Amino acid sequence: MTLAALIKLPTQLAPPVNSPMRDRDFTWGVATASYQIEGATDADGRLPSIWDTYCATPGKVLNGDSGDVACDHYHRWELDVNLIADLGVDAYRLSIAWPRVIGLDGQLNTKGVDFYKRLLDRLGDKGVQRYATLYHWDLPQHLEDRGGWLNRDTAYRFADYADKISRALQGRVTAWSTLNEPWCSAYLGYTNGRHAPGRTHPRYAAQALHHLLLGHGLAQPALKANDPGAQRSIVVNIGRGVPEDPGSAADRDAAHLFEVQQNAWVLDALLDGRYPDELFRLWPGTEPLVLEGDMDLISQPLDHLGINYYYRNTLRSDGAHGFTSVNRPGAEYTQMGWEVAPDAFTELLVGFHQRYANLPPIVITENGMASADVVVNGEIKDTQRISYLQRHFAAVHNAMAAGVDVRGYFVWSLLDNFEWAYGYERRFGLVHVDYETQVRTLKHSAQGLQAFLRERAGR
Repeated sequence: MTLAALIKLPTQLAPPVNSPMRDRDFTWGVATASYQIEGATDADGRLPSIWDTYCATPGKVLNGDSGDVACDHYHRWELDVNLIADLGVDAYRLSIAWPRVIGLDGQLNTKGVDFYKRLLDRLGDKGVQRYATLYHWDLPQHLEDRGGWLNRDTAYRFADYADKISRALQGRVTAWSTLNEPWCSAYLGYTNGRHAPGRTHPRYAAQALHHLLLGHGLAQPALKANDPGAQRSIVVNIGRGVPEDPGSAADRDAAHLFEVQQNAWVLDALLDGRYPDELFRLWPGTEPLVLEGDMDLISQPLDHLGINYYYRNTLRSDGAHGFTSVNRPGAEYTQMGWEVAPDAFTELLVGFHQRYANLPPIVITENGMASADVVVNGEIKDTQRISYLQRHFAAVHNAMAAGVDVRGYFVWSLLDNFEWAYGYERRFGLVHVDYETQVRTLKHSAQGLQAFLRERAGR
């Protein structure tokens, strides 16, 4: 029997009954990122980014796709704001495109800044809170030409950008996040090569990650001084690792090392002011250059911690000091080939709560799934997504019941969009986008979430 036959489409997509996630002070939102939706890559003085360059390199992105047009949000932002407001969410998470707002001279590009002022002001007029991420992977290409995140100076350029843009947008933002998923920027961009800028040296990831986190730390004083009414955070991606053979000590160690590099690498730096020693058992000889005072900057207190979770990995030892991901027979997977494992979400959140004495309040800044959605008679019956989200809402509820302080939940994503190296084939949106016509259509998942939020609001 198919998954669709097993699951009845709910009239609501909602957390468990009597969950604190239903309270009015719990923040529900949807999320996007600049390069994935904006398009208009050569409009109004926007500079080239590493993703423009990466997409223009043959063989890097599926079907040769790029973010040149994407969802054309730069021109259709008013339509999208109305869509957000009509969904009934409390908040919208977006990212600022660094190449759009800072010119080659290091000064603000007024036209780019004005776009975000209009967008943020209209969201505010609609009563929507605004969570702004400063860096969601679109590094200006001219900085990459000087070494990118391997160059310590990029951390200082980031801090200067954070200073200027937070001054310009002061009072318009509910919460600032410095970086989105620095693990992805460092590992996928500088060692794995699956993301821009596409570098593949095994020593690069640790140094790039250190400079990313240094930039985060250097930006904190300016954000606090320039926009004291806004919260400050960073967004990290997390993953659960389990052994293929629980009876194998080697597989158990492989699962442990996976979580060291996926979770502890970033969280230990942010919350303990150190990098885990076991990371360099996994990657010997890759220790970054860390200067005196760096870790104190990186581990400054946060108002909240953004967490992105999608899937679990099953690990097999490679017989040396590493691991290989394998599929679990009979498990459920998404279009991305990611294993659906809501219980792992609970386990991770509870584990962090137990591990880090100074863990700040948590906001789930991304959770969602890709599926091959199609429009049939004007409808998109994304049954797996509804089931996926319903179970992950319950997983967060369970973590909260165990004492984890979770303040909000943002579904990824508002719109189908440019999914990085996978181009436009993978659809994560609550809202379907026809990329030829730019018509937006609410999927059943969006309608279900909308029904819950309207009921919660008493409408």
